[in-house]
Amino acid sequence: MTNRSRIFDSLQVSDFCAIRPENFTNVRKTLLKSAVLRSRSRIFYSRFARGETLTSPADTKRFLQLKLSHLEHEVFAVLWLDNRHRVLAFEELFRGTIDGASVHPREVVKSALTHNAAACILAHNHPSGIAEPSQADQRITQRLQEALGLVEVRTLDHIVVAENTCSFAGRGLL
Repeated sequence: MTNRSRIFDSLQVSDFCAIRPENFTNVRKTLLKSAVLRSRSRIFYSRFARGETLTSPADTKRFLQLKLSHLEHEVFAVLWLDNRHRVLAFEELFRGTIDGASVHPREVVKSALTHNAAACILAHNHPSGIAEPSQADQRITQRLQEALGLVEVRTLDHIVVAENTCSFAGRGLL
């Protein structure tokens, strides 16, 4: 990490309010924008810290978009929750290629038990930018829902992340 990065990471959003962007070159504007976005992300991610309750589907989708939409390869992740829908952990379980990731129900169940989860929200990204779930997405969701159900872990949703999001629960696919 460079000194410049450390300096920007240590600044707060309020530190940037007094700076007039028209005084910066394009490079400095880019650094400023990056630092502001990192600060905003830290604030937003704090809402999903261990023990925080998920209250808004829109915030959950936004969180997952921040975590997954920029990736150039497919990632399958799970947001593990307790019985009051408080966050236990966000875990990236599988990494794939540009058009798929192998998901193993056994490993998902092992992770659920490790976190002592009562519920979960499944998520994966589509690097293509199109959030439409495939038939394979629907099949693995059904298999995971059945496997997790055997150990009494409720699957609340499966969200496909791209430029926008698609909720399986919202479409009645769960």
